[in-house]
Amino acid sequence: MGSKKKKAASVFIRLVSAAGTGFFYVKKKNPRKILEKLEFRKFDPRVNRHVLFTEAKMKSSANTLNTDLR
Repeated sequence: MGSKKKKAASVFIRLVSAAGTGFFYVKKKNPRKILEKLEFRKFDPRVNRHVLFTEAKMKSSANTLNTDLR
């Protein structure tokens, strides 16, 4: 009888710059509480301005936080 692993409550997301510089921030998000895509106005040092950052998926497969340590 195999026990199922619990699904992680938080996932890492990427906030990608709308300026097209390739700069990004990494943030944790609880997808059960926040259903819509995140958008923030943050500083992009490559253009030296505040620009819109929108949510994108992380590229690595280890994008979940495992809170269940066994």
